[in-house]
Amino acid sequence: MHSIKHFFNGILVAVLVQTGFLYAQNAQDIDACMDKGRNAFVEQDYAKAVTIFEDCQKINPNNEEVLLSLAGIYMTQENLDDAEKYFNAALLVMPRTSPYWSYTYSMLGDIAYKRKKLNQALAMYDKSLEYNPANVNSLVGRGLVLEYDGDRSKAAESYQSASAVEPLNFIARNRLISLEPDYLTDDQILLALKQRYAVSPEEKELTEEQRNLFARIHQAEQRRGVDYLKNRRVKDYSEQVVTINKNTNFSRDMLTLSGYNNLEKSVGQDAVNTFQSIGIPLQDVFELRDLTGVKIFTKESTLTESGFLAYVEALKGRKLYLLPKEEIPPTSTVRKKINNTIDNLRKSGYTEISSAEMKYIESETKCSRRTLQTKLGLVIVPITKKKSRYFVFNGDAAKDALIGGAYYYTMLYRSQKNPRIQVPKNSKIESSRAWSYTLCVDNGQLAFE
Repeated sequence: MHSIKHFFNGILVAVLVQTGFLYAQNAQDIDACMDKGRNAFVEQDYAKAVTIFEDCQKINPNNEEVLLSLAGIYMTQENLDDAEKYFNAALLVMPRTSPYWSYTYSMLGDIAYKRKKLNQALAMYDKSLEYNPANVNSLVGRGLVLEYDGDRSKAAESYQSASAVEPLNFIARNRLISLEPDYLTDDQILLALKQRYAVSPEEKELTEEQRNLFARIHQAEQRRGVDYLKNRRVKDYSEQVVTINKNTNFSRDMLTLSGYNNLEKSVGQDAVNTFQSIGIPLQDVFELRDLTGVKIFTKESTLTESGFLAYVEALKGRKLYLLPKEEIPPTSTVRKKINNTIDNLRKSGYTEISSAEMKYIESETKCSRRTLQTKLGLVIVPITKKKSRYFVFNGDAAKDALIGGAYYYTMLYRSQKNPRIQVPKNSKIESSRAWSYTLCVDNGQLAFE
Protein backbone atom coordinates (compact mmCIF):
# COMPACT_ATOMS: atom_id res chain seq x y z
CA MET A 1 0.00 0.00 0.00
CA HIS A 2 1.94 2.97 -1.30
CA SER A 3 0.07 5.45 0.86
CA ILE A 4 1.22 3.79 4.10
CA LYS A 5 4.62 2.63 2.93
CA HIS A 6 6.29 5.15 5.19
CA PHE A 7 4.56 3.61 8.18
CA PHE A 8 5.63 0.03 7.77
CA ASN A 9 9.14 1.07 6.72
CA GLY A 10 9.42 3.08 9.91
CA ILE A 11 8.17 0.21 12.04
CA LEU A 12 10.49 -2.19 10.23
CA VAL A 13 13.48 -0.04 11.08
CA ALA A 14 12.33 0.06 14.69
CA VAL A 15 12.10 -3.72 14.75
CA LEU A 16 15.47 -4.25 13.07
CA VAL A 17 17.60 -1.49 14.48
CA GLN A 18 16.55 -1.31 18.12
CA THR A 19 19.30 -2.39 20.53
CA GLY A 20 18.68 -5.98 21.50
CA PHE A 21 15.56 -8.00 20.67
CA LEU A 22 13.35 -9.33 23.46
CA TYR A 23 13.24 -12.99 24.36
CA ALA A 24 16.27 -13.96 22.26
CA GLN A 25 17.39 -17.57 22.55
CA ASN A 26 21.01 -18.67 22.38
CA ALA A 27 21.70 -15.09 23.35
CA GLN A 28 25.30 -14.60 22.26
CA ASP A 29 25.01 -16.35 18.89
CA ILE A 30 21.62 -14.81 18.07
CA ASP A 31 22.69 -11.34 19.15
CA ALA A 32 25.84 -11.45 17.04
CA CYS A 33 23.94 -12.80 14.05
CA MET A 34 21.16 -10.23 14.40
CA ASP A 35 23.69 -7.39 14.62
CA LYS A 36 25.14 -8.46 11.27
CA GLY A 37 21.67 -8.66 9.74
CA ARG A 38 20.71 -5.24 11.08
CA ASN A 39 23.87 -3.70 9.68
CA ALA A 40 23.20 -5.18 6.23
CA PHE A 41 19.64 -3.88 6.36
CA VAL A 42 20.74 -0.36 7.34
CA GLU A 43 23.18 -0.44 4.41
CA GLN A 44 20.20 -1.47 2.21
CA ASP A 45 21.96 -4.66 1.17
CA TYR A 46 18.75 -6.62 1.41
CA ALA A 47 19.97 -9.78 -0.27
CA LYS A 48 22.82 -10.03 2.24
CA ALA A 49 20.46 -9.22 5.12
CA VAL A 50 18.13 -12.05 4.07
CA THR A 51 21.02 -14.51 3.93
CA ILE A 52 22.23 -13.47 7.39
CA PHE A 53 18.79 -13.67 8.97
CA GLU A 54 18.26 -17.09 7.39
CA ASP A 55 21.49 -18.14 9.13
CA CYS A 56 20.08 -16.70 12.34
CA GLN A 57 16.97 -18.79 11.84
CA LYS A 58 19.12 -21.91 11.69
CA ILE A 59 20.38 -21.08 15.17
CA ASN A 60 16.80 -20.85 16.44
CA PRO A 61 13.99 -21.53 13.94
CA ASN A 62 11.36 -20.19 16.38
CA ASN A 63 12.92 -16.84 17.16
CA GLU A 64 10.19 -14.26 16.55
CA GLU A 65 12.63 -11.38 15.97
CA VAL A 66 14.38 -13.30 13.20
CA LEU A 67 11.08 -14.19 11.55
CA LEU A 68 9.84 -10.60 11.78
CA SER A 69 13.10 -9.28 10.38
CA LEU A 70 12.82 -11.57 7.35
CA ALA A 71 9.17 -10.61 6.91
CA GLY A 72 10.03 -6.92 7.15
CA ILE A 73 12.77 -7.14 4.53
CA TYR A 74 10.48 -8.95 2.11
CA MET A 75 7.81 -6.33 2.79
CA THR A 76 10.29 -3.59 1.89
CA GLN A 77 11.00 -5.40 -1.39
CA GLU A 78 7.26 -5.76 -2.13
CA ASN A 79 7.60 -9.55 -1.95
CA LEU A 80 4.19 -9.99 -0.38
CA ASP A 81 4.05 -13.78 -0.47
CA ASP A 82 7.27 -14.30 1.49
CA ALA A 83 6.49 -11.39 3.81
CA GLU A 84 3.12 -12.94 4.63
CA LYS A 85 4.72 -16.35 5.18
CA TYR A 86 7.17 -15.05 7.75
CA PHE A 87 4.67 -12.78 9.52
CA ASN A 88 2.36 -15.76 9.94
CA ALA A 89 5.27 -17.91 11.08
CA ALA A 90 6.07 -15.30 13.71
CA LEU A 91 2.47 -15.36 14.96
CA LEU A 92 2.78 -19.11 15.60
CA VAL A 93 5.77 -18.71 17.94
CA MET A 94 5.05 -15.38 19.65
CA PRO A 95 4.61 -15.59 23.42
CA ARG A 96 1.47 -13.97 24.82
CA THR A 97 3.61 -11.18 26.27
CA SER A 98 5.27 -10.29 22.94
CA PRO A 99 5.15 -6.58 22.05
CA TYR A 100 4.92 -7.43 18.35
CA TRP A 101 1.38 -8.77 18.06
CA SER A 102 -0.08 -5.43 16.98
CA TYR A 103 2.77 -4.74 14.57
CA THR A 104 2.48 -8.15 12.91
CA TYR A 105 -1.28 -7.94 12.35
CA SER A 106 -0.82 -4.41 11.07
CA MET A 107 1.65 -5.62 8.45
CA LEU A 108 -0.68 -8.43 7.44
CA GLY A 109 -3.32 -5.72 7.01
CA ASP A 110 -0.98 -3.85 4.69
CA ILE A 111 -0.39 -7.00 2.65
CA ALA A 112 -4.14 -7.58 2.27
CA TYR A 113 -4.64 -3.91 1.34
CA LYS A 114 -1.97 -4.13 -1.34
CA ARG A 115 -3.77 -7.16 -2.75
CA LYS A 116 -7.04 -5.21 -2.69
CA LYS A 117 -8.56 -7.68 -0.23
CA LEU A 118 -10.18 -4.91 1.76
CA ASN A 119 -12.35 -6.98 4.10
CA GLN A 120 -9.34 -9.03 5.09
CA ALA A 121 -7.26 -5.88 5.51
CA LEU A 122 -9.87 -4.34 7.79
CA ALA A 123 -9.99 -7.50 9.90
CA MET A 124 -6.21 -7.47 10.31
CA TYR A 125 -6.12 -3.78 11.25
CA ASP A 126 -8.90 -4.31 13.80
CA LYS A 127 -7.00 -7.27 15.25
CA SER A 128 -3.88 -5.12 15.49
CA LEU A 129 -5.78 -2.42 17.34
CA GLU A 130 -7.06 -4.95 19.87
CA TYR A 131 -3.45 -5.38 20.97
CA ASN A 132 -2.51 -1.72 20.63
CA PRO A 133 -5.26 0.89 20.10
CA ALA A 134 -2.54 3.46 19.37
CA ASN A 135 -1.00 1.64 16.40
CA VAL A 136 -0.86 4.51 13.92
CA ASN A 137 -0.27 2.32 10.88
CA SER A 138 -3.39 0.30 11.64
CA LEU A 139 -5.45 3.40 12.37
CA VAL A 140 -4.45 4.96 9.07
CA GLY A 141 -4.86 1.70 7.16
CA ARG A 142 -8.28 1.19 8.70
CA GLY A 143 -9.23 4.73 7.66
CA LEU A 144 -8.13 4.11 4.08
CA VAL A 145 -10.21 0.94 3.84
CA LEU A 146 -13.29 2.62 5.32
CA GLU A 147 -12.87 5.60 3.03
CA TYR A 148 -12.58 3.32 0.01
CA ASP A 149 -15.80 1.59 1.10
CA GLY A 150 -17.56 4.95 1.30
CA ASP A 151 -17.83 5.21 5.10
CA ARG A 152 -16.17 8.61 5.19
CA SER A 153 -17.25 9.65 8.70
CA LYS A 154 -15.85 6.48 10.31
CA ALA A 155 -12.72 6.85 8.21
CA ALA A 156 -12.33 10.36 9.64
CA GLU A 157 -12.66 8.96 13.17
CA SER A 158 -9.83 6.56 12.46
CA TYR A 159 -7.62 9.34 11.05
CA GLN A 160 -8.43 11.52 14.06
CA SER A 161 -7.27 8.75 16.39
CA ALA A 162 -4.06 8.42 14.40
CA SER A 163 -3.48 12.19 14.56
CA ALA A 164 -4.07 12.18 18.31
CA VAL A 165 -1.24 9.65 18.68
CA GLU A 166 1.02 11.22 16.06
CA PRO A 167 -0.02 14.85 15.42
CA LEU A 168 2.42 15.33 12.54
CA ASN A 169 1.40 12.20 10.69
CA PHE A 170 1.28 13.40 7.09
CA ILE A 171 -1.20 10.85 5.76
CA ALA A 172 -3.72 11.12 8.58
CA ARG A 173 -3.58 14.91 8.53
CA ASN A 174 -4.12 15.21 4.78
CA ARG A 175 -6.87 12.61 4.69
CA LEU A 176 -8.63 14.47 7.52
CA ILE A 177 -8.43 17.71 5.57
CA SER A 178 -9.86 16.01 2.49
CA LEU A 179 -12.82 14.67 4.50
CA GLU A 180 -13.73 17.87 6.35
CA PRO A 181 -17.19 18.30 4.75
CA ASP A 182 -18.08 14.82 6.05
CA TYR A 183 -17.25 15.22 9.73
CA LEU A 184 -16.94 18.87 10.72
CA THR A 185 -19.76 20.14 12.92
CA ASP A 186 -21.94 23.07 11.86
CA ASP A 187 -20.02 25.36 14.20
CA GLN A 188 -16.70 24.18 12.76
CA ILE A 189 -17.89 24.71 9.18
CA LEU A 190 -19.14 28.17 10.09
CA LEU A 191 -15.74 28.99 11.59
CA ALA A 192 -14.02 27.63 8.48
CA LEU A 193 -16.15 29.95 6.31
CA LYS A 194 -15.33 32.92 8.54
CA GLN A 195 -11.63 32.11 8.22
CA ARG A 196 -12.10 32.25 4.45
CA TYR A 197 -14.04 35.57 4.65
CA ALA A 198 -16.98 33.77 3.07
CA VAL A 199 -19.58 34.75 5.70
CA SER A 200 -20.03 37.62 8.08
CA PRO A 201 -18.17 37.36 11.42
CA GLU A 202 -21.53 37.90 13.14
CA GLU A 203 -23.12 34.74 11.65
CA LYS A 204 -24.40 32.43 14.39
CA GLU A 205 -26.03 29.50 12.59
CA LEU A 206 -24.98 27.62 9.48
CA THR A 207 -27.46 27.57 6.60
CA GLU A 208 -27.70 24.82 4.00
CA GLU A 209 -26.54 27.26 1.34
CA GLN A 210 -23.44 28.05 3.41
CA ARG A 211 -22.77 24.34 3.93
CA ASN A 212 -22.83 23.82 0.17
CA LEU A 213 -20.56 26.83 -0.34
CA PHE A 214 -18.03 25.36 2.07
CA ALA A 215 -18.13 22.04 0.21
CA ARG A 216 -17.44 23.81 -3.10
CA ILE A 217 -14.58 25.93 -1.74
CA HIS A 218 -13.11 22.93 0.03
CA GLN A 219 -13.26 20.86 -3.15
CA ALA A 220 -11.52 23.66 -5.09
CA GLU A 221 -8.75 23.66 -2.48
CA GLN A 222 -8.38 19.89 -2.76
CA ARG A 223 -7.92 20.35 -6.48
CA ARG A 224 -4.93 22.57 -5.71
CA GLY A 225 -6.81 25.77 -6.43
CA VAL A 226 -4.37 27.71 -4.23
CA ASP A 227 -1.43 26.57 -6.36
CA TYR A 228 -3.42 27.42 -9.47
CA LEU A 229 -3.82 31.04 -8.37
CA LYS A 230 -0.22 31.20 -7.22
CA ASN A 231 1.05 30.00 -10.60
CA ARG A 232 -1.11 32.57 -12.38
CA ARG A 233 0.58 35.24 -10.25
CA VAL A 234 -2.62 37.12 -9.60
CA LYS A 235 -2.03 40.69 -8.39
CA ASP A 236 -4.31 40.50 -5.36
CA TYR A 237 -3.11 37.04 -4.26
CA SER A 238 -3.09 38.05 -0.58
CA GLU A 239 -6.81 38.84 -0.80
CA GLN A 240 -7.61 35.53 -2.47
CA VAL A 241 -5.66 33.19 -0.23
CA VAL A 242 -5.51 33.16 3.56
CA THR A 243 -3.01 31.22 5.68
CA ILE A 244 -3.90 29.82 9.08
CA ASN A 245 -1.44 28.50 11.70
CA LYS A 246 1.43 30.41 10.15
CA ASN A 247 4.97 29.42 11.10
CA THR A 248 3.85 26.08 12.53
CA ASN A 249 3.84 22.51 11.31
CA PHE A 250 0.10 22.91 10.74
CA SER A 251 0.32 25.90 8.39
CA ARG A 252 -2.39 25.75 5.73
CA ASP A 253 -3.33 27.94 2.76
CA MET A 254 -7.05 28.30 2.01
CA LEU A 255 -9.13 30.12 -0.60
CA THR A 256 -11.10 33.16 0.41
CA LEU A 257 -14.53 33.61 -1.15
CA SER A 258 -12.97 36.17 -3.50
CA GLY A 259 -10.24 33.69 -4.40
CA TYR A 260 -12.74 30.92 -5.01
CA ASN A 261 -14.86 33.07 -7.33
CA ASN A 262 -11.80 34.22 -9.24
CA LEU A 263 -10.58 30.64 -9.49
CA GLU A 264 -13.89 29.46 -10.95
CA LYS A 265 -13.82 32.18 -13.61
CA SER A 266 -10.17 31.56 -14.44
CA VAL A 267 -10.61 27.81 -14.78
CA GLY A 268 -13.70 28.36 -16.92
CA GLN A 269 -11.78 30.63 -19.28
CA ASP A 270 -8.89 28.18 -19.45
CA ALA A 271 -11.35 25.43 -20.31
CA VAL A 272 -12.84 27.54 -23.13
CA ASN A 273 -9.36 28.10 -24.53
CA THR A 274 -8.53 24.41 -24.24
CA PHE A 275 -11.65 23.26 -26.09
CA GLN A 276 -11.05 25.86 -28.79
CA SER A 277 -7.44 24.71 -29.14
CA ILE A 278 -8.63 21.20 -30.04
CA GLY A 279 -10.81 22.52 -32.83
CA ILE A 280 -14.20 23.16 -31.24
CA PRO A 281 -15.75 26.46 -32.46
CA LEU A 282 -16.49 28.98 -29.73
CA GLN A 283 -20.23 28.87 -30.43
CA ASP A 284 -20.15 25.12 -29.78
CA VAL A 285 -17.97 25.24 -26.66
CA PHE A 286 -20.78 26.50 -24.43
CA GLU A 287 -23.08 23.84 -25.87
CA LEU A 288 -20.78 20.95 -24.87
CA ARG A 289 -22.40 18.33 -22.66
CA ASP A 290 -21.16 15.62 -20.35
CA LEU A 291 -21.79 11.96 -21.17
CA THR A 292 -25.24 12.13 -19.59
CA GLY A 293 -26.28 15.05 -21.81
CA VAL A 294 -25.97 17.86 -19.23
CA LYS A 295 -24.16 21.04 -20.28
CA ILE A 296 -20.69 21.37 -18.80
CA PHE A 297 -20.71 25.17 -18.60
CA THR A 298 -22.99 27.21 -16.35
CA LYS A 299 -24.71 30.42 -17.40
CA GLU A 300 -21.84 32.27 -15.72
CA SER A 301 -19.33 30.50 -18.02
CA THR A 302 -17.90 28.47 -15.15
CA LEU A 303 -17.60 24.71 -15.19
CA THR A 304 -19.99 22.26 -13.59
CA GLU A 305 -18.57 19.30 -11.67
CA SER A 306 -18.76 17.02 -14.70
CA GLY A 307 -17.48 19.90 -16.81
CA PHE A 308 -14.35 20.18 -14.71
CA LEU A 309 -13.72 16.47 -15.19
CA ALA A 310 -14.23 16.81 -18.95
CA TYR A 311 -11.79 19.73 -19.00
CA VAL A 312 -9.13 17.82 -17.05
CA GLU A 313 -9.49 14.83 -19.37
CA ALA A 314 -9.31 17.11 -22.43
CA LEU A 315 -5.95 18.38 -21.14
CA LYS A 316 -4.78 14.76 -21.23
CA GLY A 317 -6.04 14.29 -24.77
CA ARG A 318 -9.08 12.24 -23.72
CA LYS A 319 -12.66 12.99 -24.74
CA LEU A 320 -15.21 12.98 -21.94
CA TYR A 321 -17.74 15.35 -23.47
CA LEU A 322 -20.38 15.39 -26.19
CA LEU A 323 -20.51 17.80 -29.11
CA PRO A 324 -23.83 19.64 -29.67
CA LYS A 325 -25.29 17.04 -32.06
CA GLU A 326 -23.55 14.01 -30.62
CA GLU A 327 -25.68 11.23 -29.15
CA ILE A 328 -25.61 10.31 -25.47
CA PRO A 329 -23.69 7.03 -25.13
CA PRO A 330 -25.13 4.11 -23.15
CA THR A 331 -24.30 3.86 -19.46
CA SER A 332 -21.92 1.23 -18.15
CA THR A 333 -24.89 -0.88 -17.02
CA VAL A 334 -26.49 -0.69 -20.46
CA ARG A 335 -23.13 -1.40 -22.14
CA LYS A 336 -22.76 -4.50 -19.98
CA LYS A 337 -26.20 -5.74 -21.04
CA ILE A 338 -25.40 -5.02 -24.69
CA ASN A 339 -22.11 -6.90 -24.46
CA ASN A 340 -23.82 -9.87 -22.82
CA THR A 341 -26.44 -9.89 -25.57
CA ILE A 342 -23.77 -9.81 -28.28
CA ASP A 343 -21.74 -12.56 -26.60
CA ASN A 344 -24.83 -14.78 -26.46
CA LEU A 345 -25.63 -14.09 -30.11
CA ARG A 346 -22.15 -15.12 -31.20
CA LYS A 347 -22.33 -18.29 -29.12
CA SER A 348 -25.68 -19.07 -30.76
CA GLY A 349 -24.33 -18.89 -34.32
CA TYR A 350 -24.79 -15.25 -35.27
CA THR A 351 -22.30 -13.15 -37.25
CA GLU A 352 -22.07 -9.38 -37.05
CA ILE A 353 -22.52 -7.43 -40.28
CA SER A 354 -21.83 -3.83 -41.22
CA SER A 355 -24.42 -1.09 -41.76
CA ALA A 356 -23.56 -1.17 -45.50
CA GLU A 357 -24.34 -4.90 -45.59
CA MET A 358 -27.58 -4.22 -43.74
CA LYS A 359 -28.63 -1.67 -46.37
CA TYR A 360 -27.77 -4.14 -49.14
CA ILE A 361 -29.95 -6.83 -47.57
CA GLU A 362 -32.89 -4.43 -47.31
CA SER A 363 -32.42 -3.25 -50.90
CA GLU A 364 -32.10 -6.72 -52.44
CA THR A 365 -34.90 -8.41 -50.51
CA LYS A 366 -37.34 -5.47 -50.26
CA CYS A 367 -38.20 -6.96 -46.87
CA SER A 368 -39.12 -4.87 -43.86
CA ARG A 369 -36.86 -5.08 -40.86
CA ARG A 370 -39.62 -6.85 -39.01
CA THR A 371 -39.77 -9.56 -41.69
CA LEU A 372 -35.98 -9.83 -41.74
CA GLN A 373 -35.96 -10.27 -37.99
CA THR A 374 -38.86 -12.73 -37.72
CA LYS A 375 -38.21 -14.83 -40.84
CA LEU A 376 -34.71 -14.34 -42.22
CA GLY A 377 -32.39 -14.59 -39.23
CA LEU A 378 -31.58 -10.93 -38.58
CA VAL A 379 -31.08 -9.53 -35.07
CA ILE A 380 -30.78 -5.79 -34.41
CA VAL A 381 -29.10 -4.70 -31.17
CA PRO A 382 -29.83 -1.02 -30.35
CA ILE A 383 -26.82 0.87 -29.00
CA THR A 384 -28.20 4.42 -28.92
CA LYS A 385 -31.32 6.05 -30.34
CA LYS A 386 -29.63 6.41 -33.71
CA LYS A 387 -27.07 3.61 -33.69
CA SER A 388 -27.51 -0.16 -33.84
CA ARG A 389 -25.41 -3.26 -34.48
CA TYR A 390 -26.62 -6.00 -36.82
CA PHE A 391 -26.25 -9.79 -36.65
CA VAL A 392 -27.31 -12.55 -39.05
CA PHE A 393 -27.80 -16.24 -38.27
CA ASN A 394 -25.31 -18.60 -39.92
CA GLY A 395 -25.61 -21.67 -37.72
CA ASP A 396 -26.27 -25.19 -39.03
CA ALA A 397 -30.02 -24.58 -39.04
CA ALA A 398 -29.49 -21.73 -41.52
CA LYS A 399 -28.24 -24.00 -44.29
CA ASP A 400 -30.65 -24.03 -47.22
CA ALA A 401 -33.36 -22.60 -44.95
CA LEU A 402 -35.24 -19.30 -44.91
CA ILE A 403 -33.72 -18.37 -41.55
CA GLY A 404 -30.37 -18.15 -43.33
CA GLY A 405 -31.68 -15.57 -45.79
CA ALA A 406 -30.03 -12.52 -44.25
CA TYR A 407 -26.73 -14.41 -44.05
CA TYR A 408 -27.08 -15.49 -47.70
CA TYR A 409 -27.38 -11.88 -48.88
CA THR A 410 -24.53 -10.84 -46.59
CA MET A 411 -22.24 -13.36 -48.28
CA LEU A 412 -23.55 -12.35 -51.69
CA TYR A 413 -22.56 -8.75 -50.90
CA ARG A 414 -19.13 -9.85 -49.71
CA SER A 415 -18.55 -12.03 -52.76
CA GLN A 416 -18.98 -8.95 -54.92
CA LYS A 417 -16.12 -7.36 -53.02
CA ASN A 418 -14.05 -10.54 -52.97
CA PRO A 419 -14.81 -13.18 -55.67
CA ARG A 420 -13.01 -15.87 -53.63
CA ILE A 421 -15.80 -15.80 -51.05
CA GLN A 422 -18.32 -18.61 -51.56
CA VAL A 423 -22.00 -17.85 -51.22
CA PRO A 424 -23.85 -20.61 -49.28
CA LYS A 425 -26.41 -22.73 -51.08
CA ASN A 426 -30.03 -21.80 -50.41
CA SER A 427 -32.50 -23.25 -52.94
CA LYS A 428 -35.52 -21.27 -51.78
CA ILE A 429 -33.76 -17.92 -52.12
CA GLU A 430 -31.89 -18.90 -55.29
CA SER A 431 -35.12 -19.89 -57.05
CA SER A 432 -36.57 -16.44 -56.36
CA ARG A 433 -33.43 -14.78 -57.67
CA ALA A 434 -33.49 -16.99 -60.79
CA TRP A 435 -36.85 -15.45 -61.72
CA SER A 436 -35.63 -11.99 -60.71
CA TYR A 437 -38.07 -11.91 -57.82
CA THR A 438 -37.36 -10.23 -54.54
CA LEU A 439 -38.18 -12.14 -51.39
CA CYS A 440 -40.70 -9.56 -50.29
CA VAL A 441 -43.41 -7.47 -51.85
CA ASP A 442 -44.10 -3.76 -51.50
CA ASN A 443 -45.48 -4.04 -47.99
CA GLY A 444 -42.23 -5.68 -46.82
CA GLN A 445 -43.76 -9.14 -46.26
CA LEU A 446 -42.59 -12.36 -47.85
CA ALA A 447 -43.92 -12.77 -51.39
CA PHE A 448 -44.76 -16.48 -51.01
CA GLU A 449 -46.68 -16.24 -47.72
